[in-house]
Amino acid sequence: MHGWLSLLLTAVSLSAPSVSVSSVADGFAAGTTGGAAGPTVTVSTAADLARYAGANTPYTILISGRIAAGGMITVVANKSILGIGSTAEITGGGLQLGTTTRPGNNVIIRNIRFSDAADDSISVTNKAHHVWIDHNEFLPGYDGSLDIKRQSTNVTVSWNRFTGTDKTMLLGHSDNYPADVGYLRVTYHHNYFDGSNQRHPRVRFGEPVHVYNNYYRDIGLYGIASTENAGVVAENNHFTNVPFPCHSTGGYAESNPGRLVQRGNAFVNSGPCEAGGAVTEPSTFYSYSLDPASSVPSLVTAGAGVGRI
Repeated sequence: MHGWLSLLLTAVSLSAPSVSVSSVADGFAAGTTGGAAGPTVTVSTAADLARYAGANTPYTILISGRIAAGGMITVVANKSILGIGSTAEITGGGLQLGTTTRPGNNVIIRNIRFSDAADDSISVTNKAHHVWIDHNEFLPGYDGSLDIKRQSTNVTVSWNRFTGTDKTMLLGHSDNYPADVGYLRVTYHHNYFDGSNQRHPRVRFGEPVHVYNNYYRDIGLYGIASTENAGVVAENNHFTNVPFPCHSTGGYAESNPGRLVQRGNAFVNSGPCEAGGAVTEPSTFYSYSLDPASSVPSLVTAGAGVGRI
């Protein structure tokens, strides 16, 4: 067994319910390999993380302990950034995948806690594609926890935990950026939204956006928003204490209406899921299997977040 994999596995709780953990990207990010073609390095400072994340060659970067970052660290193509054990953390800053001249394609981010970011915790931008964001934990920061925008696409966000976050997940730059049409194909599955407020996700223009088997608990404003003619398929999610699980055909805030297909979801002490319109099926692009919505709270609580891979 590789040494870094052994370190990652040390944090698995022996008493937790059994949850199958994939070692490869699925959904729209299928085929993402990250830094597998390059060497493995271990970092414990923001300077070293920035050095390897910004290199022009592939790297698997292991984060040891807590790294204090003063701002956004640029991540360019062919990188895996993996936390060791259950204590890897980036605080005060975040990761930006791609610049206008250096793409952030083929990137994997797993097993890292993000806290107190001065901007976004993770920003997938500038036409980044094939990105897998898996088994991380997001705590409140200044702006978005995980934003995907500016013609980025083929992204999977899986098995993450968002605790008390506000602007949780934006998908689409703004109402005035129709260049995102034809991009923003994203899969969100088995994420745990625990006392978060909004944007789970807030979608503009993208289709199809696949939201399945997520657990929404004690949400402040709303769950999912599909706007600006976006197309969302929401299935087999579990909503508990969510005042507005879905916005779509009525628009949201200043944004124009979107389309949303909902099926197999569970609603406990929650409002209605506004749905309507036809959406391209995710199965057009990839195969997947669904867990029953009734099983989602136990599965996701046991499996989402850091220290579980």
